[in-house]
Formats: sequence, structure tokens, C-alpha cells
Amino acid sequence: MSLHPTLQPYADAWTHSIEAISALVQPLVEADWNRRTPCPGWSVRDIVSHVMGLDSEMLGDPRPIHALPRDLFHVTNEHQRYMEMQVDVRRHHTAPEITSELEYMIIRRNRQLRNENRLPTATVRGPLGTELTLAESMRRHAFAVWAHEQDLRAALGVPGNLDSPGAYVARDVLLAELPRVVADDAQAPRSSAVVFDVSGPVEFLRTVRVDIQGRGTLETSPALGPAASLALDWETYVRLACGRITPEAAGDRVKTDGDPELAAAILRHFTVTP
Repeated sequence: MSLHPTLQPYADAWTHSIEAISALVQPLVEADWNRRTPCPGWSVRDIVSHVMGLDSEMLGDPRPIHALPRDLFHVTNEHQRYMEMQVDVRRHHTAPEITSELEYMIIRRNRQLRNENRLPTATVRGPLGTELTLAESMRRHAFAVWAHEQDLRAALGVPGNLDSPGAYVARDVLLAELPRVVADDAQAPRSSAVVFDVSGPVEFLRTVRVDIQGRGTLETSPALGPAASLALDWETYVRLACGRITPEAAGDRVKTDGDPELAAAILRHFTVTP
């Protein structure tokens, strides 16, 4: 058996992003590995270490036995502590050690994907002992690796791949969170609608409708007379949704209309990644 067709887009997105990451970091000099990225507390080296840690767990490798330092200001909750373990254990690795491990990891993961014959509904282990379907695991992983590719590009000043296969996986992952952001977090009024108009390499128009019970649903049809509307470019959308910039830092790249308090509340709660 070969990879299930439902899973193939996620495998393709991961492959595209991980190869892009490899190409980005292979020529770096040692100093470039220490550049800051948009992820708080993480350097280029840390991002690559994190990505390798994610793939290591997808392979079923045992997690490292390692004690985290107590002075990591950016680690404030259990999820962050979990993710930091794979990063901190590699923090003193040299550039050749990191790139060699990355290349070997890519070979192993490609082999795993070629031999993957489980159904998308198969249950697999996720972070912190959670359980999820194989499809959801691969979907989240493809999104994470693409997002971190963008972190590396921002740190290294090499923009690109905003419309790659991973970008479209990211779009769907982030859009799925919009009803919660609008209806639950921002507390949009019942029987109202909020429109998001996103331009750029990945463009879309989406409406979140809030019903009389206060439940939000995502629709592709535009709304007449929405309570609020937000217009922004795709890169800004991603950076806000992934917590890479604040609404204040986005500045005039976000145009709002309608209820200003509702628009501000949505932007305050726009970050949906852990």
C-alpha cells in the first residue's frame, strides 16, 4: 500500500518546507545560526532543532532525558517546556552537527512516508501524551514546519514560499480557528457577522457568522453589513495568527471597518498557536 490520498497533501507540504529549510541553513556561517527569529527566545539554531525534534517524535524516537535550565524566560507553561526539551538539548551543537542530523532526519522521514500504510483515522500519539488521528497529526506537522520555515526566512532576510503547498495547509489550519476567535474569545454579538479579506500570495474572503446561540461558523459567502471587517495581507495574517507580531506592530497593514471595539478584540485574540 502507498500513502493514503488524504494524507498526500500534508506529506507534499512537509517535503517542500523541510527541503527549503535544509537549503536555507546549509550555507550558513556559524554566526548566522545565532540570529534571533520571530519566535521568542529562539535562534536560527533553535528553530532547526525544534523542527528536528518534531520529526523525531513523528518517527517515534524516544524523547531526550534532559533537565531544562531555570532561566529560560520564554518558557512559561507546560507545552512550552515540552517543546523546549528538544531545543535545549541541541543548543550547543555545532553547525555541521545540526545540518548532518537534519539531513539524516529527512532521509528517515521520507522512508517512513514511503512506507506509511495506516489509514488517516488511525490514532497516534501527540505532544504531552495526547492522542489524535494520523491525518490531524500530519496536518499540524506540515503547518508547523512551514511556519518555522517562514521564521527562518524572516531571520535570514530571505523571503519566499508564501504560496507553497505548506502555505495552503497553514491557511486551512488558521481559518479553522477563526470561529472560536470571533465568537468565543472576542465575544462578537449574536446574530452578527465578521468579514476577513486577505490579499497577497494566498488570498481569500471569509465570513464568520455568529448565530443566536453565540456559535460561530466559517463561510465563504460575503456578508452584507457585517459588524466588523478586517483587511490585511497574507503574510501579516500569518504573523499575527502565529503570534510573531502584535496588533500594534502590524500597524496600518490591518485595515478595519465597522465596530472598532470588536475589531480590536478580535486582533487581541488573533494568535491561535500555543
